[in-house]
Amino acid sequence: MRKKTQGYRAYFVLIIALLVFAAIFSFLQAPRNYYTKEQLLKDISDGAVSEVIINPNAENRTGIVETKFKSGTSKQLFLTDVIAFEEELEATDVTVYVEDIPRENWFLSYALPVLVILIIGVFLFIIITSQSGGGQNAKMMNFGKSRARMYVGDDNPIKLKDVAGLKEEKEELDEIVEFLKNPAKFIKVGARIPKGVLLEGPPGTGKTLLAKAIAGEANVPFFSISGSDFVEMFVGVGASRVRDLFEEAKKNAPCMVFIDEIDAVARRRGTGMGGGHDEREQTLNQLLVEMDGFKENSGIIVLAATNRVDILDPAILRPGRFDRKIAVDVPDVGGREEILQIHAKNKPLGDDVDLKDIARTTAGFTGADLENLLNESAISAAKADRVFITQKDIKDSFVKVGIGVEKKSKIISDKDKKITAYHEAGHAILFHELPDIDSVYIISVIPTGPGAAGYTMPIPERDELHHTKKHMEQEIMALLGGRIAEKLVFDDITAGASNDIKRATKIARLMVTKYGMSDNIGVICYEDSDEEEVFIGRDLAHAKNHSEAVASEIDREVKAIIDKCYKDAEQIIRAHMDVLKACAELLIEKEKVNREEFEALFNIVK
Repeated sequence: MRKKTQGYRAYFVLIIALLVFAAIFSFLQAPRNYYTKEQLLKDISDGAVSEVIINPNAENRTGIVETKFKSGTSKQLFLTDVIAFEEELEATDVTVYVEDIPRENWFLSYALPVLVILIIGVFLFIIITSQSGGGQNAKMMNFGKSRARMYVGDDNPIKLKDVAGLKEEKEELDEIVEFLKNPAKFIKVGARIPKGVLLEGPPGTGKTLLAKAIAGEANVPFFSISGSDFVEMFVGVGASRVRDLFEEAKKNAPCMVFIDEIDAVARRRGTGMGGGHDEREQTLNQLLVEMDGFKENSGIIVLAATNRVDILDPAILRPGRFDRKIAVDVPDVGGREEILQIHAKNKPLGDDVDLKDIARTTAGFTGADLENLLNESAISAAKADRVFITQKDIKDSFVKVGIGVEKKSKIISDKDKKITAYHEAGHAILFHELPDIDSVYIISVIPTGPGAAGYTMPIPERDELHHTKKHMEQEIMALLGGRIAEKLVFDDITAGASNDIKRATKIARLMVTKYGMSDNIGVICYEDSDEEEVFIGRDLAHAKNHSEAVASEIDREVKAIIDKCYKDAEQIIRAHMDVLKACAELLIEKEKVNREEFEALFNIVK
């Protein structure tokens, strides 16, 4: 409301300024220094006048007399009878000039008033239409236009050298860049460049950045739009926007069209409750037609990004539309180091910062996670009034990003702190003793959120591509360590292990139903495909793919795995009760124990 008032005020000031300008202009054109006929005749008789200039009017005998004095000044006089005045001046010896009858100034008489009226009318019309909602009506005229933003030349400064950790992906897309630069080389040998390239992978792995880098490297126009920008509540708007987008792309070929989060518009058809004529499906149909309607080698390449390729419509994935699918996965240790080096370019680092060590300890981090880690470290350094980042800043941010903000001000009773200390010590012992899972990074009894009285944070030693059966069983054992420690020390249990039990049960069920790791069930997949069943229509028509008897057998196998892991984990903790007690006491004293301090306990108690 305040912005509208300021806008109206500006219009009002402009109108007033125009009116003032017109008044000043008219005033400047008006005659000045008026005096009477008697004064003029007296000045002539006194010899003060050098000459008299008469300016008669065209319509009648009136006119203006300009008197010039010997002193250099002048005065003007209006006359009702110019001819009679000329006769009176004949008796004097003053020089008299009669000017030609002046023609009327058409600009001042006609054009200027009309122009002022028109300008005022335009401003009034703008004010009235903005008050009556005319602005919204104007927007409706462009409702079906594409919302894609076009980047040309320096608008997109990102190049492939700015993308780190995606070496193979960049090599696979080099030929796309080469085609955009020199399409004749491919056409000469009869090659057909892919019309579409689908980038799939977890969020934050750099799919959008990679698409921008390809367009920047090829130095071609780059249209960027999100899948959700196509879909509106009005039927037909999405399809209209698709048509407009590809019309603009054809005018600027060769070019690239990038659709981010394409799963918002290209989901599998026929899976909703509203039939096949809803807005989203019409938009998808138009997208299919536009991509299939390209002429071969027309110079338009469509890139799309998604992390849910499993729910896309099969028609858009066939050759001729998205011919190529490139998996953009989380970076390995070398890729993480390259990404950290790029994000650390504009950040002053202390001499104790080791990017290689950070890359080694951040397995599973995406490019976005690593950027966030360094950003949080920079914020931490700024809060400490330092102009550079230290290794401690990065370690603290690592915990903050991985676990959450520690609530050090929360008041905890001694009893709760003791239970938490033994619970976390139980986890830590199993992480240390089991060979196939990650080692302990830090143990804390400081709360981090609702229901989280403390945490044990492991750190991966290496990147792993496969998870073995032993690894999963040991992961379940480590998750049960807190509950086991509570039972052994206090002969009682708490609800603090509920999340650990949930995660352990999920792993055991996947071992049985998805990975075929149960001897009694066999190598059969009984998973309900929860990731694929994301539509209401499918959920209603979904039927179980196994009998009730098999479901009971699955439950028994899951329980058997949990029971075995619980028993094995309990034996390990019983064998290290002295370490359990020493670790709990150290946690109660310091509230936080790092890896070196924890591993030293095994040597002390021996």
